[in-house]
Amino acid sequence: MNLSEGRARVGQQAPAPPQPAPAATPPGAIERTRRIVLELVKFGAVGGSGIAVNFLVFNLLLHGLAWAPMAATVIASCVAMASNYLGFRFFAYRDRASRTRRQIALFFAFSGIGVIMESALFYVGYHGLGMDTPLGSNLAKALSIVLASAFRFLVYRTWVFEQVKHSR
Repeated sequence: MNLSEGRARVGQQAPAPPQPAPAATPPGAIERTRRIVLELVKFGAVGGSGIAVNFLVFNLLLHGLAWAPMAATVIASCVAMASNYLGFRFFAYRDRASRTRRQIALFFAFSGIGVIMESALFYVGYHGLGMDTPLGSNLAKALSIVLASAFRFLVYRTWVFEQVKHSR
């Protein structure tokens, strides 16, 4: 063995000691992240179609048929709720527990709370902040939908469409 192998040559730096490999992301974390992202995309697709239904019915009732603003927003939200149930049940959460009376009751109970939240927020915007023009009413409706949807996402995924436990 040559004694100079372990020492740096004059004018050169000694080689850096080997660095430990960076810790790999646990495979379970990647899969969970992928599932949550896919769930958000599906929730967004169903929610997006529900929002389209909500706005279509809202504008038809309020601006087309001259209904009262609060009646228009509540009816539109209820029609969207029904269409969303079908989308969540048969698309976004079809891999979750099968349809039961409990699931249906929870969906409509939490959706009802969402309609109340959405309507209260709409009321504040439309009447309280003077957003009573066609553009303003749609902006108030949009903001109320966004805020109520955050609540809906959490309760739907947690209590309504529960994750089925798979045995390993």
